[in-house]
Amino acid sequence: MSSPDLVTVVIPTYNHAGFLREALQSLKAQTWPHWEAIVVNNHSTDDTETVIESFADSRIRLENFCNHGVIAASRNRAIDLARGGYIAFLDSDDLWLPLKLERCMAAFRPGVDLVSHGLRWFGERSGDVYCGPHNKATFESLLLEGSCITPSATIIRTAVLRELGGFSEEPAVITAEDYHLWLKLAERGIGMVFLNEILGKYRIHAGNQSGSALRHMRAVQQVVAEFADHPKADGLRRGWRMRQRACLIAYGAARTMQHSGDYAGAWPLLGRALASYPFYPRIWAALTINCVVATRSFVTRGDGK
Repeated sequence: MSSPDLVTVVIPTYNHAGFLREALQSLKAQTWPHWEAIVVNNHSTDDTETVIESFADSRIRLENFCNHGVIAASRNRAIDLARGGYIAFLDSDDLWLPLKLERCMAAFRPGVDLVSHGLRWFGERSGDVYCGPHNKATFESLLLEGSCITPSATIIRTAVLRELGGFSEEPAVITAEDYHLWLKLAERGIGMVFLNEILGKYRIHAGNQSGSALRHMRAVQQVVAEFADHPKADGLRRGWRMRQRACLIAYGAARTMQHSGDYAGAWPLLGRALASYPFYPRIWAALTINCVVATRSFVTRGDGK
């Protein structure tokens, strides 16, 4: 039986013991005391279980669960086990600031089913990113412009998540399962609140960077294709708007390649973006970056002869 004021914090993890310790410390520092945490451990081979035991906190529950490479399955397992009236997501390599739960819970009221906030990137790159705003979180905007919500910045009513069946576990949408969920929520027309505050920290590191850029691009393409057949997308399926969406997807993958230093891998993606919609100005900036890098590489090779 769920408790209406309790927040169930869902923490999927695999071989992130060091990061997990920091994530749990940030959870323990919350000013909102009504929480439980379910750490869904995908049978890690490091000392994940020892880290959890070291906290000696009955609110932190360990669930060993084999997700077969589908993180959505781990999240859904925790949603099934949740006792709280609300679900919050905290990836094991991310952190929350102490007021995160208190500020988010204060924003819930009748008719509001999702609250989200800003995150500070740290690690290999830094910067602030804010979820929302409302005009970016409509069904149409999410479909045509991409996701503006991220799990570690979001709390959702448990009943809503269960009614919608949680996250998609389809292999074709792995890495974009959260985007798939936001579209389902927006299609339903749930009330969303976006706080203009930084209440968490998102870690940028090699493990969540873009060795998977192409896989993520294909997953996003799959999600867009699925929802493009929805009645609410009527009129959006043809013409420049879907071509522009295809451009944005390829461009995003190319930029991820560039951030990871794979400029050669970015070329075909930039070409695809350009062919889909050449009027997006950021493509030309990204092409310029690639040209500069290629020129420097050519000059360096020439100097070495």
